[in-house]
Amino acid sequence: MELLAAIAEQILRLDVFIALAVGAIGGVIIGAIPGVGPAVAIAILLPATFQFEPIVGLTLLLGIYGSSMYGGALPAILINTPGTAVNALTTYDGYPMTQRGEARRALSLAYSASFFGAVFSIFCLLALSPVLASIAPLFGSRDIFMAALLGVICVVLAHRGQTMIAAALLCFGMFLNTVGLEAVRYSKRFTFDQSWLNSGFDLIVVILGLFALSQAYFLLGDRGQQAKLPDVTGSRLSGFGEILRHKRLAAVSSGFGVIMGMIPGVGEFTAQFFSYAYAQKTSKQPELIGRGSPEGLIASESANNAVPAAAMIPLLALGIPGEALTAMMLSVFYVHGVIPGPSFFETQSGFFYSLFVVLLVINCVVLIFLLLATNGLIKVIKIPNRILGVIVMTLSLVGVYSLRNSLTDCAIAAVFGLIGLALRHLNWPIVPIILGMVLGRIMEDKFRASMARVDSPLDFIDRPVSGTLFAIIVLALLFHIAGLIRERRISRSLHA
Repeated sequence: MELLAAIAEQILRLDVFIALAVGAIGGVIIGAIPGVGPAVAIAILLPATFQFEPIVGLTLLLGIYGSSMYGGALPAILINTPGTAVNALTTYDGYPMTQRGEARRALSLAYSASFFGAVFSIFCLLALSPVLASIAPLFGSRDIFMAALLGVICVVLAHRGQTMIAAALLCFGMFLNTVGLEAVRYSKRFTFDQSWLNSGFDLIVVILGLFALSQAYFLLGDRGQQAKLPDVTGSRLSGFGEILRHKRLAAVSSGFGVIMGMIPGVGEFTAQFFSYAYAQKTSKQPELIGRGSPEGLIASESANNAVPAAAMIPLLALGIPGEALTAMMLSVFYVHGVIPGPSFFETQSGFFYSLFVVLLVINCVVLIFLLLATNGLIKVIKIPNRILGVIVMTLSLVGVYSLRNSLTDCAIAAVFGLIGLALRHLNWPIVPIILGMVLGRIMEDKFRASMARVDSPLDFIDRPVSGTLFAIIVLALLFHIAGLIRERRISRSLHA
């Protein structure tokens, strides 16, 4: 009863309901506009959320994070253009269904699969929370250091084919975190006697530059033609019946989303890869997957929408974000002095469960909104990219300036916007820079806290938790190296 009372006290408030509605509906609209995406929206809104209480700010951000993938399915299915990056796989089966005149069926399937995956993930994690609450206190500073190191390794290895680039960008992010006055002895690091570098590079300024301003530059330079939209008619609820016929596929795909969401640096793309492969192996008509198969659409959408709730686990339990969006949310905790970590489940259990109740309500609101407003929502796809670019740039610069009323921050964000634009053109990942800044700070803090109890490097792995994490790191590296050797042998045999 005490827990229920704590949850009710957190969420039964007008400001929480307003944040929930704005985040859920706004996230759908943002996801439906190709070229914007949740990272840009969250980056722009982040400075504003610092003025709210943690539950209000996080409800707003979770609404955008959890609902944008629903909206991203709209342009992916209707015009073969994913609204968000993680909806790219949705185009494989959604757009061919639209070409066959089954646009409404495809949208209904996407909505129902997304809802199934999200709710499945929330209930899985609520069931696992007692286990997580008992495990989290076992983590000391050395264990969290090793967990952050595992996150670094996972981030690099997740960018298969670009591991060296990802590693370099992640190290660049770690370097950015070291610039300025360090917190213990207040010595200057890499400031080169420039006073504007004494405060270092603010994480939010870098995020707004790399994500929001780089996207604004890209949109301003785009001369794409307006999309021609198909007619959307038919039953709004037909997809729910198909989900029940493919409930095993939806459950397994959602399970992949839960597992991959909990692993730092992995996320939606890997979950979709496994779920799509599973759909192909278990389908009675595997040749249709990728050509307009309901099974392919279910696998893609249920997997990617199961990730957001799961991604909150490493964030709340260890204070380690799994990807850029949860890294942004971490800053909301820090601003209000609420520090996620091993003691979070004990001291903030009501807050923890409130977040998952909020996630459940967000998904219900999104589903109802989409069922009622799809035909009107389709019109946002027609907004010209250059107008979007002006809006994104204006909001981004206002957000940066509002942080510290500093034009220097605006200039820094503009430079990082150019860096982000260059990375986009090179097709290099941006996320490792952000995670490098966040994980680098965690590693430095926990390393310093550990040094009082460490006499040799082996003392970092002499505890059960840290030793297990070190073993996982070694195994991950060995498997990656073995995979590279196998690929090289296959390549040589093909060219022989």
